[in-house]
Amino acid sequence: MANKTIKSAIESMMFVWGEPLNIKDVADIFDVDKKEIYECCKELQEEYEQDGRGIVIREVNKSFQFVTRKENREFIERLCTPVRRRRLSQSALETLAIVAYKQPVTKGEIEAIRGIRCDRVMEGLMDKNLIAQLGRTDTVGRPILYGTTDEFLKQFEFESLKDLPPIEDIEGVIFEDDEPTVIIDGVAGQISLEELKKDED
Repeated sequence: MANKTIKSAIESMMFVWGEPLNIKDVADIFDVDKKEIYECCKELQEEYEQDGRGIVIREVNKSFQFVTRKENREFIERLCTPVRRRRLSQSALETLAIVAYKQPVTKGEIEAIRGIRCDRVMEGLMDKNLIAQLGRTDTVGRPILYGTTDEFLKQFEFESLKDLPPIEDIEGVIFEDDEPTVIIDGVAGQISLEELKKDED
């Protein structure tokens, strides 16, 4: 099947699907190698970027999704009904940062870094689908392991966890010129990573 035909079909599927479209699912549909589908998606992504279109293609863990260009956010907000935003609490942001950089990590390890219990904070992050249970350790009591989700990657505009910035730069990612630049599920805030830095190997 021609490359142009595959890219056209992928474009239509992304539009209809809404959620990130996994390249394995697309490869199964076309009965071709995943590498070929991935290359087609990357070509489409580059074409949208070169044309400066209002819609861009975002990669999330080898899946691809249509999203609006972030430079157009102001105009989209003017069109849509304003939504009241609540800041993510300092505790929630610190906990989220620890999970992101230490995963897979147990609740006990998180609490050891922060020095306080974090049951309710972690419940809130799970409700927002920013962290999830990954399994259990083989140690006594088999505590649950936690990690970030694809939703976390989407909201922070990362393709994968490899794109996480150095710990010392994370505050610059969250705030730019003292204004929040990243919104997580309708909330924004600043991450304090002092305890995480102390614990860093």
